[in-house]
Amino acid sequence: MIHNKELKNYYFINDFNKDHIRSLNKNISIIYRNYSEKYNQEKILEIKKFCKKINKKFFLANDVNLTNKLNLDGAYIPAFNSSLSVLKLKNKNMLLLGSAHNLKEIYQKKKQGINLIFLSPVFKVRKSIKFLGVPKFNLLSNLVSGKTIALGGINKNSIKQVKMLNCF
Repeated sequence: MIHNKELKNYYFINDFNKDHIRSLNKNISIIYRNYSEKYNQEKILEIKKFCKKINKKFFLANDVNLTNKLNLDGAYIPAFNSSLSVLKLKNKNMLLLGSAHNLKEIYQKKKQGINLIFLSPVFKVRKSIKFLGVPKFNLLSNLVSGKTIALGGINKNSIKQVKMLNCF
């Protein structure tokens, strides 16, 4: 279930910079995703406290146990995580976000109980030669029973095309 108060924009960070987070639009939720180091619980609590202070939702990538333990707003489950254990670990108030790049991953995210699915990359990005484009994104998003979010390659040059996407 998606709550009425859920925000529409999400911003990925891999480091905690108060000034940078404070400078973001007020309607942006934060997803902390740092796969290069083990999560530091104290640092995550510091980010949580700061986000709460400035009224931003805070999500942790790929660790539902820690998300529950620290009572965060939710977790982000990346496409490479196909474990069904996230469904068992999810508490009823937690929002689960997840990413998918194709139909197989979309079905996997549905099985995991993901509330919002990021489809990516929508537009060309440096780290991949493949991208969905507007027609394929819309086709895939129509197959998702819940809401989808556009991810990847969104910038000043592509922002007008985002309005053509069937996304939340």
